[in-house]
Amino acid sequence: MKILAIADVEEAWLTDYYDRERMEGVELIISCGDLPASYLEHIETLANVPLVYVWGNHDMAYMEHPPQGCYSIEGQLRDFRGIRIMGVGGSVKYNDHVFGFTEKQMRSRVGRLALLARATGGVDIVVAHAPIRGYGDMEDLPHQGFEAFDYYVDKLKPTFFLHGHIHREYGRVARTLEHPCGTTIVNACGAYMFDYPDELIREREPLLIPSVA
Repeated sequence: MKILAIADVEEAWLTDYYDRERMEGVELIISCGDLPASYLEHIETLANVPLVYVWGNHDMAYMEHPPQGCYSIEGQLRDFRGIRIMGVGGSVKYNDHVFGFTEKQMRSRVGRLALLARATGGVDIVVAHAPIRGYGDMEDLPHQGFEAFDYYVDKLKPTFFLHGHIHREYGRVARTLEHPCGTTIVNACGAYMFDYPDELIREREPLLIPSVA
């Protein structure tokens, strides 16, 4: 399955200069946060495929105007055609004006979802805004990753962990990394297209919340 991950930086080829050939075959778009609702709405309309999203640290405007026609997976587990997706947005809390969490708060958030995932067949893709601590993050507090992500990725072993928050112009930022448990970590800043292997897609027990269309 072809998936497009986006975050942080708007791409003209997805809006004003929409590239239909480049988008050919994409079945799902995943936003890792810090993108205007209007941008997500524009992309979803042009691509005409489901778009799911988590909140970035600067997405407080979603409280007043959530992206219309898109699916929030913030703090949720959702299914998409046999792929189980977990959404945990936000960054490390560095002031009271961002969508941020302490390490303890994030560990609690992810822990609840991890229990549900383990009881219903696991998770395939974790979608976050912040990175895993020690894997593509930075040393200043606003751009540090969460240690909780490292712990639960090791326990759940998703195929992919997607994040944003670390802009590529910050320096030598790797687009992909491999976690010791085998999970591929993707920095989705801007846009990144990848294939989820069809042979890994499987049926599970149904969740109590609706699946992504």
